[in-house]
Amino acid sequence: MPERDARGTAPGGTAAGPGRVLVAVYAVFALAAGARAGVQLATRFDEAPVAYLLSALAAVVYLVATVGLARGGRAGRRTAVVACSVELAGVLVVGVLSLVDPAAFPDETVWSAFGRGYGFVPLVLPVLGLLWLRHQADVAAGEEAAGTVPEDGPGRS
Repeated sequence: MPERDARGTAPGGTAAGPGRVLVAVYAVFALAAGARAGVQLATRFDEAPVAYLLSALAAVVYLVATVGLARGGRAGRRTAVVACSVELAGVLVVGVLSLVDPAAFPDETVWSAFGRGYGFVPLVLPVLGLLWLRHQADVAAGEEAAGTVPEDGPGRS
C-alpha cells in the first residue's frame, strides 16, 4: 500500500501541487452548483425545471470530479477523467443550446452560455482538469517504466 499523507492522498498524486487547486475549485463549484440547484428546485422548480435539473447534474459531476482528483491512483484518475469529460460535453452542449434556443432555458444553469455566469470557469475547468490528469498519467507511466514505483505506489496517483 502506498504511503499517504494526513488527507489520505499519495504524495505527488492528482491532489498534489496544481492538483490541490483543482480539487479546491471543483469542491467549491460542487458546493455552489449544489446550493444553487437546491434552492431553485425547492422554490421555483415549475419556472425552469430543465435548467435547475441541469444545475443539479453539474453539481454531481463536480462532486465526482472532486472525489476522483482527491482520491488519486489509477481508479481516481479514471473517475476524474470521466467526470471532466462529461462536464466538458455538458458545458459545450448546454452552452450552444442556451445561445441557440434561449427559450428552452428560461433561467440560467451553471453551464448556460458556456458558464458566463461563473466567469467562464465551467468551460476552462474541465480542460485544465483533463490536461492535469493526462500529465499525471504520463508521470505514472514514466515511473512505472523506470521501475521506480511499486504497482500501487504514489506515481499511480
